Amino acid sequence: MVAEPGGPDDQKPQSDEARSAFSQPAGVDKSPSPPEDDHPTSEFSLPTGVTPEPQGPAAGPGTGSASGSDTIGSAFAPPSTYDARSSPPAFTPAHGIPMIRLTKEAPWQDRMRTMLRMPVADRPAPEPVQRHDDAGPAVPRVLDLTLRIGELLLAGGEGAEDVEAAMFAVTRSYGLDRCEPTVTFTLLSISHQPSLVEDPVTASRTVRRRGTDYTRLAAVFRLIDDITTVEGEVSLEEAYRRLAEIRRNRHPYPGWVLTMAAGSLAGAASVLVGGGPLVFVIAALGAMLGDRLAWLCAGRGLPEFYQFVVAAMPPAAMGVALTLTHWSDVRPSAVITGGLFALLPGRALVAGVQDGLTGYYITASARLLEVMYFFIAIVAGVLLALYGGLQLGAELDPEARLISHDRPVTQILASMVLTLAFAILLQQERSTVLAVTLNGGVAWVIYGAMARTGHLSAVAATAAAAGLVGLFGQLFSRYRYTSSLPFITAAIGPLLPGSATYFGLLGVAQNELDRGLASLSTAVATALAIAIGVNLGSEISRLFMRVPGAVGGANRRAAKRTRGF
Repeated sequence: MVAEPGGPDDQKPQSDEARSAFSQPAGVDKSPSPPEDDHPTSEFSLPTGVTPEPQGPAAGPGTGSASGSDTIGSAFAPPSTYDARSSPPAFTPAHGIPMIRLTKEAPWQDRMRTMLRMPVADRPAPEPVQRHDDAGPAVPRVLDLTLRIGELLLAGGEGAEDVEAAMFAVTRSYGLDRCEPTVTFTLLSISHQPSLVEDPVTASRTVRRRGTDYTRLAAVFRLIDDITTVEGEVSLEEAYRRLAEIRRNRHPYPGWVLTMAAGSLAGAASVLVGGGPLVFVIAALGAMLGDRLAWLCAGRGLPEFYQFVVAAMPPAAMGVALTLTHWSDVRPSAVITGGLFALLPGRALVAGVQDGLTGYYITASARLLEVMYFFIAIVAGVLLALYGGLQLGAELDPEARLISHDRPVTQILASMVLTLAFAILLQQERSTVLAVTLNGGVAWVIYGAMARTGHLSAVAATAAAAGLVGLFGQLFSRYRYTSSLPFITAAIGPLLPGSATYFGLLGVAQNELDRGLASLSTAVATALAIAIGVNLGSEISRLFMRVPGAVGGANRRAAKRTRGF
């Protein structure tokens, strides 16, 4: 039977295949849409048939489309229930929201460290100290100046947190908000984002050469202090000029003075461990010879590792030569120990442990790896000399006792001479030499009173003495508004584990590994005690200072820790 045209069966599909899944159902307007080329649309535009939500004060929960689920709005637009005139009350914690107000009396180091430890959303807006034109600060030049200042600080041995605080202080003084400095062992970078909708500006700089010049370090700190001070106006051109002068300045002490200081350091260290006047002279000659050989290797472009190997050999060779001559009134072990005092990398060790304690683990790992390489170089140089002496028949006594108990005045004077020589080697300013010398003498008095008189553990006595060094050094630096390194690094010189290192190397050279490794373990424990004590003393000193934090006695934020999760 065939259906008639126009009948009811004419409206039905002949089969399931006759209807497309994409065809419009019955009852929907089939008017053709205009070509896409004539009416281009954005992928963010509202689709056809959707009614936008009305804007304005008349908008309310009952306006717009019939159902709230049919409307589509922006993720950044306020909801339909929000009214600026009658906004809902914001949630406030029970303890309130502290207002951040940094005190101007606190040093810029503490103020910037406090801000670095704050979350980005809690940091107060910068108050530009230095003026600029109406167009705003020159962002590329400010970032470049900041990186150059950070490069000098990092190359001079400053800790990563102090370098970041200095870079943060410079950018905020010139009016740059939302800046994030990042410091690693050899790379400095800083990022500035003008606003949340603009692309960030990022710059970086690589530190390729390192040098120890605390006079230059103090000059950089004075420049940063002038930039961050409201009373002083330092334009970008003036800051660049002063920075160029700092780079061009010659070292305060000539080369021959540094060589004499190296000899005096080794001689004072030999007296500190029980040597006499003749031992002082021999140890000084060995250290000066090693220093000149190291300078010769440096002039030829040899890496610093081989410079340490060469510098460690002459003092050890002189100690072996004294053993072969059988001088009864000369202690060869004191000569070798004095030479080791002039080479142990105490400065790099303190900086590495400080970076680890403050949360900069990458920089700390790199610094400690550098210390390990230097220590291996010293071990290689001394072992070469000791093996040669043993082959020649030298009888080195690993049971020799170096430190005498009846010469406290001589040892205190020797510790002060050692600190003074160390300060000269670090190229310190003459105005800081007296303070650091006294700090080193106090450190040795504390150590002698606890270890020799009180018969306490040598490692614990070293940690306590190093803690006082860090405490006094931090107070001195805050009084002079400068870095704490010039007041700390040289003062820990008398506490370095020179004798434990020597006896450990001697045990290894004589194939007595148990005794040698035990002595080397003591040397490592003593070195770590020095570094941790210095950092703890520096942190304790801040307890006596005015906290640059929130109003109402809020505590200073510490470095972030994971707490095990």
